[in-house]
Amino acid sequence: MSSSDEAADTVVLDPAAHGPLTPELVRAVNEFCDRVEDASGGTIGIVRLDGEAGAADVDGGSWPGGDGGIRLVNRWERALRRMERLSAVTVAVLTGRCAGPSLDLVLATDYRIASTDTTLRLPTDSGQFWPGMALHRLATQTGVSRTRKLLLHSPELTAEESAELGLFDEIITDTDGALTRKTREFAGTEGLEFAVRRRLLLDAPTTTFDDALGVHLAACDRALRYTRQHEQPGSDSLTAFAGGTR
Repeated sequence: MSSSDEAADTVVLDPAAHGPLTPELVRAVNEFCDRVEDASGGTIGIVRLDGEAGAADVDGGSWPGGDGGIRLVNRWERALRRMERLSAVTVAVLTGRCAGPSLDLVLATDYRIASTDTTLRLPTDSGQFWPGMALHRLATQTGVSRTRKLLLHSPELTAEESAELGLFDEIITDTDGALTRKTREFAGTEGLEFAVRRRLLLDAPTTTFDDALGVHLAACDRALRYTRQHEQPGSDSLTAFAGGTR
């Protein structure tokens, strides 16, 4: 990953993600993925989650809520997986009280910036922790023992508690300033190459060494060929090895 003095181009997802799961929210995430995939290399995907308005809608209710049933949940999980594998760095910016689908969106991003007043409400259904893929992502990102404690208590986490668990990367008053700084830092990131490394990272907890070795060697070979191609004047290094990253 390289850095740049200029801010990268950005694609922004600004959903109403504090209430129940809806087809509109699934559509918004898929459209966001479409725009990121259609953008030029070096684009940063921004996910803005403002929990101030309507965050209380989920109090005492159940997740996912609404009338979509398991088919809607399946579509939602597939949209999140798609976002999680984008050939671009994704950054979440959170303010206020985030609940409902917000946690899923946070866990599917690469970098998370939260305001000091941010709280993160974990998903519950009929008083029990919602058994969706957020539970899987929490276990792989924070560890089984930490997730077990969350599973038993289903708490609402403060920004500090979320950072201690590794769910937030920065807690800061000026979230817009932090976002500008990080987009400049990530501006030189080659999205396709980053996606390869992210994929290896995401698969690591569930892949044995022997199974992982061949995949990592293939990625190393790709990196060596990419470096040679990148060093050739006039080469189109971003698209030369685009296959196999999605």
